[in-house]
Amino acid sequence: MNMKFACAQCWRDGVISEPDKNLKYCAAKARHMWPKEQRILLVKSLVKGKWVHVRPLPHAKNFPVQYEICNHVIEKRKCTYTGNCMFAHSQEEKEMWMYMKNNDLRDMQQIYDMWLSLTHSQQGDGAVLTQLTPEEKYIIMPTDYAEPMSGSYCRLCGRHSNSERQWQQHISSEKHKDQVFKCEGEEEALTWSYRFPGTCFDLCPRLDGECPDGMSCDYAHSPEELQEWMERRGCLRRKLAKAREEMLIMPDEFDFGKYNFLLQD
Repeated sequence: MNMKFACAQCWRDGVISEPDKNLKYCAAKARHMWPKEQRILLVKSLVKGKWVHVRPLPHAKNFPVQYEICNHVIEKRKCTYTGNCMFAHSQEEKEMWMYMKNNDLRDMQQIYDMWLSLTHSQQGDGAVLTQLTPEEKYIIMPTDYAEPMSGSYCRLCGRHSNSERQWQQHISSEKHKDQVFKCEGEEEALTWSYRFPGTCFDLCPRLDGECPDGMSCDYAHSPEELQEWMERRGCLRRKLAKAREEMLIMPDEFDFGKYNFLLQD
């Protein structure tokens, strides 16, 4: 399979940027840093004719004989699994996982080292970048007009951090967490008909009379409201899972203020 490693931050903006010759920054004008956590594996799809993201091989005590494709993907829906889905999200990912398992390449760093070795042998020691097609050479995106910088960039808040400590402080802030859970489109915000979910996902025990807490009650005041709360919690949990996957939330972060109900069963 034709593969390459690209900058994760540029990929989120629709740009495929490989590393510079010194393997310190991506080749885009934004010059994002090139640490292990900020690079992703892309495989060229022969069917679709475009590059497809391949996630790291899922860790397991016993690796399956054959990886299967996620049912959500088969049904052309977004995967709603809140953790790291153990099923492949594309045919290319399935084939790459099988290749990694069968060749004892359990870590993405091993694939990265192999890719560097292949690109060196194909193009000589003077260059690391693989050859881009004419279409890829002239992709123009906002990222390419960004000022040269190092560090990490938060696409949700539009803020750049110059150090790892500053980045951790930013993604732990209340303002950033609100951006993580903020509805991505105005249409989505208009679909909710009832109150913001309370802390108790059950019907109010005082509905027989008039609940004295009114709109501030932690319980749902109708079956319809309770059903919407559950749907809304599922939606916000998917946003949280995506943020964790993109390293926009610390792995050990469990304080989300008014969104703490997401952690309840």
